Amino acid sequence: MERLQKVIAAAGFASRRKAEELILQGQVKVNGKVVKELGVKVSPSDRVEVTGIPVEREEPIYFMLYKPRGVISSVSDDKGRKVVTDFFHEYKQRIYPVGRLDYDTSGLLLLTNDGEFANLLMHPKNEIEKVYVAKIKGIPPREKIRSLEKGIRLEDGKTAPAKAKVLSIDKKKQTAIVELIIHEGRNRQVRRMFEAIGHPVLKLKRERYGLLTLQGLSVGDARELSPHEVKQLRTLASKK
Repeated sequence: MERLQKVIAAAGFASRRKAEELILQGQVKVNGKVVKELGVKVSPSDRVEVTGIPVEREEPIYFMLYKPRGVISSVSDDKGRKVVTDFFHEYKQRIYPVGRLDYDTSGLLLLTNDGEFANLLMHPKNEIEKVYVAKIKGIPPREKIRSLEKGIRLEDGKTAPAKAKVLSIDKKKQTAIVELIIHEGRNRQVRRMFEAIGHPVLKLKRERYGLLTLQGLSVGDARELSPHEVKQLRTLASKK
């Protein structure tokens, strides 16, 4: 037996909080009867409807993908470009990416059919570290690296404190490889941070998400997360 709002969230209809609002508004039915009270629990055999639409409950699945460059972090694209779910044709469940990586960014991307899990990881207050490695134009002086660490003022506000480290420099080509660790998830944040200090990104990869790394995966490879890894991510996201 699971709480009704959790079942709705896990099916991807809405966040758990929004699911609670829908229940209180009388938009949810269980076995044909309107439910307006929170705390109701349902079994797998119960029929749940949200605004008249049946909730299809699937076994939750969790994947990580080594996303290649030139792939859209979406389930479809109106321009016919390759999307991340194209790497999962053998699975019948409807999965979707947790957050996104830009079209030109490669690296670790999570996908799931568990809406509650996805909403938890993407909540602005979560403290899950994301490690990026960027090849940038120019060689940044130490004071610019410190400014990344203190926070950069962007058009949508100042970024949270980060960790930054120059891994290597190429004086001949005037480029540098920089590791940047953040825990926010704003749109194109890493690229915008480097642009703000005058060193645009030439190439970008996300190498770590929480405790997960790309170890053992080649570009385009995917694997299912273990129950322990899923539990670890939930714990990290629930610290705040």
